[in-house]
Amino acid sequence: MKVTVVGAGAVGASCAEYIAIKDFASEVVLVDIKEGFAEGKAMDLMQTASLNGFDTKITGTTGDYSKTAGSNVVVITSGIPRKPGMTREELIGINAGIVKEVSSNLLKHSPDAIVIVVSNPMDTMTYLVHKTSGLPKHRIIGMGGALDSARFKYRLAEALDAPISDVDGMVIGGHSDTGMVPLIAHATRNSIRVSEFLNDEQMDYVVQETKVGGATLTKLLGTSAWYAPGAAVSGLVQAIACNQKKIYPCSALLEGEYGLNDICLGVPVVLGKNGIEKIVSIELSKDEKAKVAASAEGVAAVNALLNL
Repeated sequence: MKVTVVGAGAVGASCAEYIAIKDFASEVVLVDIKEGFAEGKAMDLMQTASLNGFDTKITGTTGDYSKTAGSNVVVITSGIPRKPGMTREELIGINAGIVKEVSSNLLKHSPDAIVIVVSNPMDTMTYLVHKTSGLPKHRIIGMGGALDSARFKYRLAEALDAPISDVDGMVIGGHSDTGMVPLIAHATRNSIRVSEFLNDEQMDYVVQETKVGGATLTKLLGTSAWYAPGAAVSGLVQAIACNQKKIYPCSALLEGEYGLNDICLGVPVVLGKNGIEKIVSIELSKDEKAKVAASAEGVAAVNALLNL
């Protein structure tokens, strides 16, 4: 199993580290445009191999996509954050150009690869890859929901004062503060609905803190988070590489599912060796359906800025 991660920054390097430590891949290739950066990150990570007990080979390259040839899974983390004075249209235009070029270069050398998109705005960048790559829908996956759900479970465990292994919950919808739909009514502690333990005020707090999870970390760190995003990506890659058939909420192209068409949005999917093996349909309340529909409208408005 060969995995390529484009973007050797904090998220990409964390992703490579977690994949290597789990020791299910034979090789991880880091790609970056900054001279020597990916090579340096790869060398630093390889020097942890004897300490962390893994045999995965990690290599780095400055923009030489020939070294990614034969990758089974490719992860795109590249793009820029929004800067002061930059409009949303400008950000989307720049990142769309980056993601389109990167995906084209990757698929030129690994035409059978499964693509995982991390770059923001994630749902829109996932949609862009669908529209420009020609790949079947099951081979293009947006990471966001896996990360949002991990943050949801963290907040649930905190509110419940419970071990996180006791807690299960899922976030669907768009990967944004306004687009996330934490399914609090479906969340459980060891198969018991959390509403048996938490009151309405506590549950609302969990939902709101989940939705601003990324913004909270950015405020504290002065930059975007990287540990949890890297771990989320590594979980998706492992589910594919090991054909685990795990259910993760991921951004997938919807063609009638959940009453939506021609849009990428976070929904539960089964992940296996073919990528998205199945989109899982779950029963939503009237309120949850309305929130998902509103989330889709927001994503569609951003998609329109692509001018495809």
